[in-house]
Amino acid sequence: MATASYHHGNLRQALLEHGVELARAGGPDAVVLRDVQRMAGVSNSAAYRHYADRHALLAAVQLYGMGRLGDAMLESLAKVPNHGPLADRALARFRATGRAYIEFALTEPGLFRTTFAPSGPHPADETVDSERHPFQILSRCVDDLVSTGVLTASRRDGVDESAWAAVHGLATLFLDGPLVAADAERKAHLTDRLLDLIAEGVR
Repeated sequence: MATASYHHGNLRQALLEHGVELARAGGPDAVVLRDVQRMAGVSNSAAYRHYADRHALLAAVQLYGMGRLGDAMLESLAKVPNHGPLADRALARFRATGRAYIEFALTEPGLFRTTFAPSGPHPADETVDSERHPFQILSRCVDDLVSTGVLTASRRDGVDESAWAAVHGLATLFLDGPLVAADAERKAHLTDRLLDLIAEGVR
């Protein structure tokens, strides 16, 4: 982004973009305000007018990452065929959210780690819109399972959190745990097996 554009109110966005770039390359520890300021070619005081400290910048990068994860889930949902029995479609959409979550972690490991890293004392001033928030997207899919009769209303409570915990746990094992050495085919197989188990659990 050209330095001249900073005078038109785009410095905050430019600093965020550099922070995201660092997160993608090195995870949360790489998001350093001093490095972002240097990459943007501006003074410390100019950068601090937009992000008071590293925690504020990290929170903004995490907000971006959460939104991008939500976008990936929405893109996956859009590919689910809009025909056939409603119950089958609801299950397919439910599975699509989990698959997209894990695929995002594998394709954007640095940003994924950053998104879920402890953010410190300064949470982001903004929040991800509910239409794009990963948990809200998942929750709406669980609501569809209930409305189509796949899941009884009496068993609805806690399904969202349990499904989220399952896919997040597998993603973490792939990135930083014992399954990091598994090849792409093995990871795809394990993802399918997990989604099978979750689907069977909600039937």
